[in-house]
Amino acid sequence: MLKIAILGASGRMGNALIECISAGDDLELVGATTETADPDLGRDAAELARLPAAGVPLTDDRGQALHDAHVAIDFTLPAATIANALACVESGKPLVVGTTGLEDKHVEALKSAARDIPVVVGRNMSVGVNVFMDLVARAAAALGEDYDVEITEAHHRHKVDAPSGTAIALGEAVARTKGRSLEELAIHGRHGQIGPRVPGTIGFSVIRGGDIVGDHKVLFAAPEETVEFSHHAIDRRCFARGALRAARWAAGQAPGYYGMDDVLGLGQSR
Repeated sequence: MLKIAILGASGRMGNALIECISAGDDLELVGATTETADPDLGRDAAELARLPAAGVPLTDDRGQALHDAHVAIDFTLPAATIANALACVESGKPLVVGTTGLEDKHVEALKSAARDIPVVVGRNMSVGVNVFMDLVARAAAALGEDYDVEITEAHHRHKVDAPSGTAIALGEAVARTKGRSLEELAIHGRHGQIGPRVPGTIGFSVIRGGDIVGDHKVLFAAPEETVEFSHHAIDRRCFARGALRAARWAAGQAPGYYGMDDVLGLGQSR
């Protein structure tokens, strides 16, 4: 039985994780954190996910939540990432991070933690999305410079970062095939007299509205044809199931900084 602590258990992804854990024969929820100001602090985490009580109260004490866990899954906010990583290092627990909007300082803290514990970081935990990203990288390498690249993503109205981490990862995968950095090639939004398209650039379009779980599309356009890849997330449980797959994998790994390509055995390089 794999015992799991959820860091950020009161949010949408936390609830999805609790639902999937409760449905898994080999999984057990043993810890759940939330922020100190959360009015649900102290309530049973499973009850917040509209499930029977699991005897796991929401706590703001990371050490308490991690005490009995074999692995931790973090779906909080970047502001909590460094403290969560340090707590996992102190307790010696592998960490799976699905938090989006990470900055360089957060990534560096996670890489530092990875010297002591296994750390899996995924901008998108969906298994399907990671296969999708691998296919896009392969297509970009094969199609080459004759194809213009446009990336479109859509998410719910509450998402605070843009473009999404997945869209950025897709852009980075395409940029690597060109031997360039995404910062050199990215075009974020267009308005007014922008002039003709600069060859080799990667365009981004962002949609925010309603309760869209997550849609991503990559268009390769040449004068004679277009090639399009797309992924549509229907339910947040696809991210939760991927995170749990990563947790099962991480529990048996040596310390190191890993991605979902490692978990899934894909050839895509980070």
